[in-house]
Amino acid sequence: MITVRNLHEWPSTEQEALAVQQRLRRLVRVEPGPTGIRTAAGLDVAYRDDDRLIAVVTVVDVTTLEVLDTSVVHGSAEFPYISGLFAFREAPPLLRALTRLGVDPDILVCDGHGLAHPRRFGLACHLGVLTDLPSIGVGKTAIGTYEQPRPQRGEHTPVFLDGEPVGRALRTQPNVKPVFVSVGHRTDLDTACDLVLRLARRYRLPETTRTADHLGRVL
Repeated sequence: MITVRNLHEWPSTEQEALAVQQRLRRLVRVEPGPTGIRTAAGLDVAYRDDDRLIAVVTVVDVTTLEVLDTSVVHGSAEFPYISGLFAFREAPPLLRALTRLGVDPDILVCDGHGLAHPRRFGLACHLGVLTDLPSIGVGKTAIGTYEQPRPQRGEHTPVFLDGEPVGRALRTQPNVKPVFVSVGHRTDLDTACDLVLRLARRYRLPETTRTADHLGRVL
């Protein structure tokens, strides 16, 4: 069962949220990734009118890509929409969904970013630190600058932010726009990219993101 560490109160202002990010980013661990990953959780949030949201977690078998478990939380966003602070809108319901899973994932795959963030503490870092689970971010759009990787599947180039490498632009399918992979917590970039390729055998996005996104759309 996944437990959530009580490391901070949930802020109500931008200044409080920035202070939380600055404090918790020191807890992020970039280290050799876990071996023998069998299950991966996809995390996504779908929005409805008037700040209503649906937080979805799907647990996927990395070998077969079969969905083993799902968890859904309906709620309302309790923090304003501010660039760089999305975690304060999305993390609370996603954490509730994670604690309701019957199958514990080996790693979290977030629809968003980890270290590829202005304060090096994106959603994947936040969720990883609070659960102390390995986590990665897989963004659909880049934060930072990068050169296009070569068109073959598996090619990648570094993503830079403020002159610092913070992730990779990874080509998951030939001649298809790359995804943007960054470390969240307790893993490394090579492990993250290898996992994304295992999860994205047929489509641009990893199956973790695809299944979570689909479930959020049909509910």
